[in-house]
Parts: sequence; structure tokens; C-alpha cells
Amino acid sequence: MSLLRTENITMKFGGVVAVSNLNVRLEKNEIIGLIGPNGAGKTTAFNMISGVYKPTSGKVLFGDKDITGMKPSAITKLGVARTFQNIRLFKELSVLENVVIANHLRLQSNWISSVVRTPDYSRKEKSMYDKSMALLEKVGLADLKDEKSYSLPYGKQRRLEIARALATDPGILLLDEPAAGMNPQESDDLMHFIARIRDEFDLSILMIEHHMQVVMGICERIYVLDYGITIAEGNPYEIQNNPRVIEAYLGVDE
Repeated sequence: MSLLRTENITMKFGGVVAVSNLNVRLEKNEIIGLIGPNGAGKTTAFNMISGVYKPTSGKVLFGDKDITGMKPSAITKLGVARTFQNIRLFKELSVLENVVIANHLRLQSNWISSVVRTPDYSRKEKSMYDKSMALLEKVGLADLKDEKSYSLPYGKQRRLEIARALATDPGILLLDEPAAGMNPQESDDLMHFIARIRDEFDLSILMIEHHMQVVMGICERIYVLDYGITIAEGNPYEIQNNPRVIEAYLGVDE
């Protein structure tokens, strides 16, 4: 059984079909890509998987559990975390605080214990900070823990957003254009970083990406969307040499 799969998920906005009958499967410890030209429906697909949108039809399955239309917070608690195309950090908070906030998803306490600050709550709070610092060490941001997140260079903001997602203890990580805005060296560094965290955190990763260097260098399988329709699926070599994919990206001379 696939760790995550979609069964003919479709999203309509009025008379516009943004995604049509999308079938994606993600296996344990895989890194797969979802690519396509601008407006192909990639982020809409992510939004259906992560609960931002409820599909017009079709199902999203996490193992054998139907998560179609569940709230994003409930899906995150099950173990599906995501990042966004436009980085969504708490800009005025420190690097450490951004990661600590994500740990609250797993915090077992009530508002009374947090106000009174019982010994049990204090222990759990310290554990959250320790875990957050350990994550920052692993992503190379520990020395910046007290910096405001908005002050970080773009590539490190991306790493921080991924660290915050990792703080929710996911089994699946959805990355929406993690290399957007990066130069070739930053993209190469990110590619190796993603491969490393997949192994260290025992993750399965589904990513949207426009940087073909990253997609072809890291993804084991790739799905290609065009105008909301899946036009190809295969390994990087098969996708690079698929005439329909070439036509979708480059067009054809009539």
C-alpha cells in the first residue's frame, strides 16, 4: 500500500477545471516531483492533498485512511507537513521561536497548566526548546537562533521553513517550489540538503519545482501536469525525453 495516494482528485472553480482526475502515489522514502508550466495546477493539487481545498471529486488517502477534505491541522497531526511557494515565516519572531511554535502541535497540555506554569508544563516546554535547537543544528541554523527570521538570507529562510515543518514530526513532506529564487549554487546545496533530511528523518517527499536541475537530480519519479491534466509519469530520463513534456514546456512549430 502506498504511503500517500490520490484517486482521481479533481478541483473545479466555477466552470474552470484546475486539476482533472489526478492520480499520484508516494511510496515510503521516495522523493517524487510534480512539475508543469505555470498554471498547470500543481499548487492546487498540493492544496487538495494538504486540506486547504476539498476536492470537487476524488479521494486523498494517507495509507488506508481517507483524509479528503480534512482540516489542514488534522492532516498535519497525521504526519503530512508542507512548505509554501511564498515563504510563510513569522517574520518578527526569532529563528528559534519559529521552530518552537511548530512543536506546539504535539504538546499535550491545557491552558491552565500553561498559565500557572506547572512543573509538568515547564518540563514539556524545555523539551520543545531542546528539540527545536537540535533541529536547527541539523539544518545548519543553530548559530542564528536569536536572529529575526526576516533578516536571514533567502536560502536560509527556506531552510528555516523546512525545519519548522520537520518540527511537526512528519512522515511526508510536501515542498512547494523550495528552490524558487535561488541561484544555481543555492539550488545545488538545497538538492543535497533535501536528500540528507529524507534519510536522516526517514521521510517521503513530494515536491513541486521549476528548477529542472533540482528535479532531475533528486526525484526518483516525476508527474507532469499541463492545464490540470497529467500528461506524463516516469523516471527523470523518461520525462526528459517525452515528446508531450517537451511540447508543453517549449511548444511546437506549427
